This record gives sequence, C-alpha cells and structure tokens, in this order.
Amino acid sequence: MTVHTPTPEGGRIVEEPLSEALSRRYLAYALSTITNRALPDVRDGFKPVHRRILYAMHQMRLNPQAAARKCAKVVGEVMGGYHPHGDASIYDALVRLAQDFSQRYPLVDGQGNFGNIDGDNPAAMRYTECKLTPAAQLLLEGIDQDAVDFRPTYDDQDEEPVVLPAGFPNLLANGASGIAVGMATSIPPQNAGELIDACQLLLTNPEATTVELVERVPGPDFPTGGVAVESRASILEAYETGRGGVRLRARWETEDLGRGLWRIVVSEIPYQVQKSKLIADLAELIETRKAPLLADVRDESAEDIRLVLEPRSRTVEPEVLMESLFKLSDLEIRFPININVLDGTGTPRVLGLKACLEAFIAHRREVLIRRGQWRVERIEKRLHLLEGLRIVFLNLDEVIRIVREEEHPKAVLIARFGLTELQADFVLDTRL
Repeated sequence: MTVHTPTPEGGRIVEEPLSEALSRRYLAYALSTITNRALPDVRDGFKPVHRRILYAMHQMRLNPQAAARKCAKVVGEVMGGYHPHGDASIYDALVRLAQDFSQRYPLVDGQGNFGNIDGDNPAAMRYTECKLTPAAQLLLEGIDQDAVDFRPTYDDQDEEPVVLPAGFPNLLANGASGIAVGMATSIPPQNAGELIDACQLLLTNPEATTVELVERVPGPDFPTGGVAVESRASILEAYETGRGGVRLRARWETEDLGRGLWRIVVSEIPYQVQKSKLIADLAELIETRKAPLLADVRDESAEDIRLVLEPRSRTVEPEVLMESLFKLSDLEIRFPININVLDGTGTPRVLGLKACLEAFIAHRREVLIRRGQWRVERIEKRLHLLEGLRIVFLNLDEVIRIVREEEHPKAVLIARFGLTELQADFVLDTRL
C-alpha cells in the first residue's frame, strides 16, 4: 500500500484494491457489532448498552428506596458519559428493562407509560421516570468493592465496568435476543429459582449432566406465561447443544354459558406476541372464512389478559376449534433457542445450559474472592491506622507539643514513635 503526500485540499490518496479495503473495513464493523452491540456476555447476561444504563443509574443513586428521576436525565447521563450512540436507542433499551411482559425479572422500575402488550409505544422520555429494582441491585452488588474490572469510557474521561458482579444468572433468567453480522442470539427466559437450584447442583456435583440439570430447569419460563408443548427430548437437546426451539401455546379454558352454549377464554398469550395484532389476525381469519369454526373474537382484557373466542356452532369441540387456530394464528409460536454469547474472553460461542451455568459460577467465585480481598485490605488498613492512634494516645502530650512547635511535625513523629507515613498523615489529619 502506497500513501501519497497530502493533496492541496488537505486530504490523502490511498492506493489499495477496493475489494481489500471493503473486506477489511467490513470485517472491523462486523466484529464491533458482534462484541459491542448484539451479543450478551455469558457472565452477567448484558449487552454494553444495558450494562451502561444500570451502572449510570447506580452512580446516580437511583436505588429502590430513592425517588425516581426523569428518564431523560438517565438517558443523557448514559449518552454523555458511557454510550456514544443515539438517545432513542438508549431509551428503547431502558424501556425494555422496565416492561414486565418483556423481562422475566424487570431491572428498571418505570413510572409512567412504558408501553403495553398491545404494542403501544411508551411515552417520551421527558414524561417518564425510573429507578432500579431490587433485582438490579443484586446484579450491581459489590461493584464499588473491586469486584470487577473497569475500563476507560469512550472519551477517557471516566471508567465503566467490563462486566457486572451479577448476583443471579441473569443471562438465562431474563434471556436475550440480538442480530449481529453473520450471527444472532435468541435466549428464552428461565425461572431464577430453578436456575439457582441447578447452580447448587453443579457446586455439589461438578460432573452433573445436562439431563440432571433439566430436572431442576425443566424448560423456559416466559413472563407472559403460555404453555410449552415441546417434547422433553427436544428441550433437552436444545439445552445440551445451545440450539433448538420451543413451541409455545396460549393458555385457554372453556367457559360454560348454560343450555349447551360455551365460549373459549384465553388468559395467557405467547411471548413477544402483540395482543392487538393477534386479535386483528383472528378477525381477518373470520372475515376471509379461513377459520370456519370461529364466529367472533373480543378483547375483554383489563390488567389481566382475557380474549373471548365465540364458536360458530355449539356442536364444535373446543379442542378442535383451538387446534385449528393454533395452526392459523400466533396463538401458537415457535420460539427459537440459540444461546450464542460472548465468553469470558469476549469470544462468540454457542453454549449449552451447563456451560452457561459453569461460566456464571466461575464469575461469581472470582467476584466473591475479590470482594473478600478488598474487605480484608480495608480492615488491615484500618487496624494499621488504629495502631498509630494507640501510640499517639499513649504519648498524647508529646504528640501535641510536636504538632504545635516543630516545623516538620510529620518527620519528627515518624522518627520519634516509629510511625509509618500513612499513620503520621492520619494522626495529623485527626482533630486533636
């Protein structure tokens, strides 16, 4: 490659084959997308934007006991200090952390309109407020006690955590989805209690197999409920290999209206299905006569979901009607499982259930060791200072004389009483 001297306009000419220039630059872009945007870290389950949002809120002291602050303030803090991208993408990520129909364990306590399961948009960030939830506090616990490494922010003005301490296996508990260049991830949410039981099994028996772990974690646990109708063998294979899928159906029951009449009430719909779109699709099936067994659909939802499906004839079997609707609509979906994550070295890998839990346990072990060492160092430093104070207390009159009369009291204290420099500074900073 030959680089010519700058042109009079101030630019430069690079002689390089276009195909090489494009491939090299696109590879750099792809790598950045994979590692810095789309794939979560196996240790704390976060992409950089979510990690930065929680850390910024921690720095703003927006804990569960504090008063909520405007989301615009949080987004500005994240964008100015940690995440050099648009405010809309940051706010979208923050909103998702607050939605109880998106997150199995919401990490942001949102006050105001944060959208709903119908797919309606949240209010603008200037109208909404937020603070952390107790679950988010668990993920941040110990971050100020040297539990994790920090790195410089994009402008070298501050530091941000490389990973959060993660008090519970958030990657599997809340799940994740993302599309990078040439790879994607789709991780369903799981029950945190079941995951912790599986971790305890691995701690007592590191040789435990995926079969034994699946006894503790029988399958995904979606925030919107639903019924998983996948076979145990299929779920086991997905947890073993990190790839697969799970079929998820709406939960329904038959409501008896008397005199042989009945209707179907749907109380839970599949994950990430918009209720309003589902109803519109069912209405279209009725209009186009693609669902001849269905006469009407109504949305009677309040806080709980309640979709009423009226059959065309009382002689129709409820199971037959629902089976036909499962085939034609999003009352049944297939949620893909692709546990593609960044491992501890930042390398993209597809991991099974056991490998994910082992990575979490290894991370927690390191966090607890580092927090323990930090506490021991603090205690040793405090004992060292108290030892200096003890010496001063036993020779109080002489110390007061030295501080008042000597030109360089620090050096005299060190020479006279054998204090260290740290102890001498502490004594001189103490009000006599």
